[in-house]
Amino acid sequence: MSGRGARPRLRRAAASILAAGLAAADPYRLVRRHLVLRGRTLRVAGLRHVLGRGRLVVVAAGKAASTMARAAEAVLGSTVSESLAVDVSDQVLLVRTRRLLAGHPVPDEAGRRAAEEVESLARGLGANDLLLLLVSGGASALLPAPVEGLTLDDKARTTATLLRAGATITELNTVRKHLSRLKGGGLARAASPARVACLALSDVIGDDPSTIASGLAAPDPTTYGQAVEVLERKGVRGAVPAAVRRHLEAGARGEQPETPKPGDPLFRRVSFTVVGSNRLSLDAAAREARRQGLRPLLLTTRLEGEAREVARALVAILRECVEAGRPASPPVCLLAGGETTVTVTGGGRGGRNQELALSAADPLAAFSVPAVVASLATDGVDGNSDAAGGVTDDRTVHRAEALGLAPAPAFLAENDSRSFLGPLGDLILTGPTGTNVMDLTALVAGARAGRQRGL
Repeated sequence: MSGRGARPRLRRAAASILAAGLAAADPYRLVRRHLVLRGRTLRVAGLRHVLGRGRLVVVAAGKAASTMARAAEAVLGSTVSESLAVDVSDQVLLVRTRRLLAGHPVPDEAGRRAAEEVESLARGLGANDLLLLLVSGGASALLPAPVEGLTLDDKARTTATLLRAGATITELNTVRKHLSRLKGGGLARAASPARVACLALSDVIGDDPSTIASGLAAPDPTTYGQAVEVLERKGVRGAVPAAVRRHLEAGARGEQPETPKPGDPLFRRVSFTVVGSNRLSLDAAAREARRQGLRPLLLTTRLEGEAREVARALVAILRECVEAGRPASPPVCLLAGGETTVTVTGGGRGGRNQELALSAADPLAAFSVPAVVASLATDGVDGNSDAAGGVTDDRTVHRAEALGLAPAPAFLAENDSRSFLGPLGDLILTGPTGTNVMDLTALVAGARAGRQRGL
């Protein structure tokens, strides 16, 4: 795209592309698709359950819990013996499901009480019963069940310390699974001998069942020793509560029982299906990019690393497309998904997606054609701000100067990306979306004059 009006059209195209990816992660539609009820027979996650032969109990946990529970209500109706949802919001109307609200990302007392109710419900199940477990991003924090000797505050402080140190979700979950009664397969162990069918909306890179929601119903390949290594690698071994450090070190010495591992017989009665993921959303985004007249190229669904460094790398690839026509020629849309991190050193407001967008502003200013970078958190909450993400383009630096804003690096130094993007009208504001498949990033660029095709 080139010529007058090219930039606004590219920005609209980027918005439509991200919206398509977000729509593909609709948990209501995804859960309904995977619950097949024919007569008195329910098929879910590869299991077959005859209604009336044992209880059917639903437990939903995560940022999409209410929507997933509502989908189960729509399909299963009165056949459900009991239904419980643990969520961060009560915006979704539920008819047959009891809802408990809890804190995220730092666990709170409400979450501890909710975890106790879930554990009690699971322990009351028998061999003929089926636990339908509906999990989504955020379930780890919403169901804190500290092991004996630890307090909720110990877990909350550990989570907050790791988040500030820039820990990935995999690193975070490796530690949390060894501080919890439910994570790392603990919920499946509590529900045994009942069968467990888990439908998961994946918010982790690689869609590993042992990492989604800290593996509530999956074998845990990580160890106490690896949890200790995470603390050392992130430089927080001395910063976490002493009780946490002692517990993990005791486990590493073999003085605490490990979480259930792959091959444990209890998982013969557990089935797991990923119903929605970052890859599925990016596939939908690519289809929308093509409809917009852009040439889509999905770079990765495993995006990790410091947000500002990732931004520079992605923009460099986009510039290569514009100037050399590789790895794709413009008009082009590069797509990437995953979850970057931000090592917080300042006191500003923002999040990883806003920081990624802001970090792209300076390198985008060197482009010879209109170009846009847009990135959002699919749960609608990016960091400590009210925004889901942000947008920048090749004129962002110029527009910021016209408003009298300081250069982008000054805001990055304070982790204050929201204060830069907000005055420019470049925030993505969705509110809580009721889903979570990590982050979606779109980089779009038009063709030079004389080479324009499509959009």
